[in-house]
Amino acid sequence: MKSIAEIFKGLELTDSEYQFIKERCQKLELSKGEILLEKGQPTLSQYYVLEGCLRSFFEDAQERDHTLQFAIHDWWISDYTAFFDGNPAVLTIESIQKTTVLEFTRKAQIEIFESIPKVESFFREKMEHSFGAFQKRIINDLSKTAKEKYLDFLQTHKEIETHIKNYHIASFLGITTESLSRIRRELAKH
Repeated sequence: MKSIAEIFKGLELTDSEYQFIKERCQKLELSKGEILLEKGQPTLSQYYVLEGCLRSFFEDAQERDHTLQFAIHDWWISDYTAFFDGNPAVLTIESIQKTTVLEFTRKAQIEIFESIPKVESFFREKMEHSFGAFQKRIINDLSKTAKEKYLDFLQTHKEIETHIKNYHIASFLGITTESLSRIRRELAKH
């Protein structure tokens, strides 16, 4: 129940409500490099990260991958467009470190919302916050230099920056690994 309590910190739940939620999720252990969701698969679940790091990405027509999101402890991840509309995934989610997640299927989520309405409000607030963060990232990508985007990345993802590969960071920032190296050298001089 500790991991469930961690997800819903700040929300008062009874022991029976915790138990109800616990019975509707599954703990998954992923090895580094393991694929959690593959493009084209049905997206039936969203995942809460207990430990480790995941990334979601898509491949363009030239087979270059573009990282959309990293998810570390206390973050949620899924292909949300596919999760909510029932279409196959357009994103792939891979574990870039040994990772432990709790899986919540759409069916389980609906059961939880119907039985414990305050959890639905809690999730709605989380989704609103996530939507705002995605919008901010899009604005940053459109308006900031590569160096500014990297500095923002360091602020937001300081816990994982040293644990992930340079090409993952470059893919997330929409720049080449060479540009990332140049920015890091420039910052090291100051």
